[in-house]
Amino acid sequence: MSITSQASQRITALLDDNSFVEIGAMVTARATDFNLKQTETPSDGCITGYGVIDGNLVYVYSQDASVLGGSIGEMHAKKIAGLYDLAMKTGAPVIGLIDSAGLRLQEATDALNAFGEIYKKQTLASGVIPQITAVFGTCGGGLALFPALTDFTFMEEKKARLFVNAPNALAGNEISKCDTSSAAFQSEEAGIVDFVGDEAAVLGQIRDLVCMLPSNNEDDNSFVECTDDLNRAEASLANCVGDTSIALSTIADDNAFVEVKAAYAKEMVTGFMKLNGITVGAVANRCEVYNDEGEKTASFDAALSPAGCDKAAEFVSFCDAFNIPVLTLTNVNGFTADKCSEKKIAKAAARLTYAFADATVPKVNVIIGKAYGSAYVAMNSKAIGADMTYCWPDAEIGTMDAKLAAKIICDGQGADAVNECAKEYAYLQTSAVSAAKRGYVDAIIEPADTRKYVIGAFEMLFTKREDRPAKKHGTV
Repeated sequence: MSITSQASQRITALLDDNSFVEIGAMVTARATDFNLKQTETPSDGCITGYGVIDGNLVYVYSQDASVLGGSIGEMHAKKIAGLYDLAMKTGAPVIGLIDSAGLRLQEATDALNAFGEIYKKQTLASGVIPQITAVFGTCGGGLALFPALTDFTFMEEKKARLFVNAPNALAGNEISKCDTSSAAFQSEEAGIVDFVGDEAAVLGQIRDLVCMLPSNNEDDNSFVECTDDLNRAEASLANCVGDTSIALSTIADDNAFVEVKAAYAKEMVTGFMKLNGITVGAVANRCEVYNDEGEKTASFDAALSPAGCDKAAEFVSFCDAFNIPVLTLTNVNGFTADKCSEKKIAKAAARLTYAFADATVPKVNVIIGKAYGSAYVAMNSKAIGADMTYCWPDAEIGTMDAKLAAKIICDGQGADAVNECAKEYAYLQTSAVSAAKRGYVDAIIEPADTRKYVIGAFEMLFTKREDRPAKKHGTV
């Protein structure tokens, strides 16, 4: 491996010291058209091999932009496909470091076929081994499908470009008006990118994520010894109903929570944490965002949006594929109500409902605020398969706010009658106690004790097995 190429330097920075073993270093381009035979193509523009991250085996390919722009040709793709074959045999993640001009025009149909071969390998590996892509340079055209076919995508914040059609090729647009290839657009608007940062930060974030994930869908080596107090009480949790990313960090072992797609659909939080040393996937509604200084930077309605539903559904499906238990913090009063959302919300909410109902991993739900209507049902309710459901004492669970319900029930009866009806409705239909009496909540817990109860629930559910009707796959 060349010690001077940027592609090799990225691998060195990513992996544990001196752990990388290169495969296929002697491979060069096979095509001879357009004077390719006279062009130096070391490793055919792609360094491939394996190494370890914190002791975990990973396979890595890193595109070398100094060799024909890192463009993908026949042998370049053959190396990546071979790496996938090894990863599938040994059950270890594949990490792709992208910096490529795209399709190698000199190889034409051979290069096109090469793209297709990699697409197929990625598809076969989906749900079997974790796949991670990091974009450091250009990732355009058909190459943009690479990160979209993988589980997690990282992007360098300034130099990286990710697009199917270049910004200037879009009708009515040019790059100074809206840079649709930028990390900001792809993370905040498109929702393809999970993490953004400078090159060093991206490589560090990949290491953090790999240490959270199992190596494959059968062998779980993601367990670590927990040194945190399993019964740790946190009085501050009661103040975290708005920003649940803070709540999840507070609950987690050593307060470590790795949020994914943090910039996209911020009203829905998704990410990974350790609870008693075991990796757990977390999904939570959010209506406030606070920065590190404790200042509120954004606020939302406590509602399910199409983007939030899709974000959560995709995350839950990943967790289920890799046998990662799922924890939800529910605080939702309905669906977003505007014309744009109405085009997509029914399908998106159905996807979210399907993802939770279809998942057979241990599922625990904690209702921390409002839980109204079918939006609550979609958020991992007991009705669609939550194994254990807890709620905080002030939680409200029902069809709608008690005052709104009273106005409908006591229509035309005057303000006093409506107020009296609202009190009665709140007690009989929307209180935590009434939900617990009907068996929709397993226990009412104090916010400070949430960590203790959640850990206990997942320990109890560790050996969970659940049979489902035989079918090839669902269609939602």
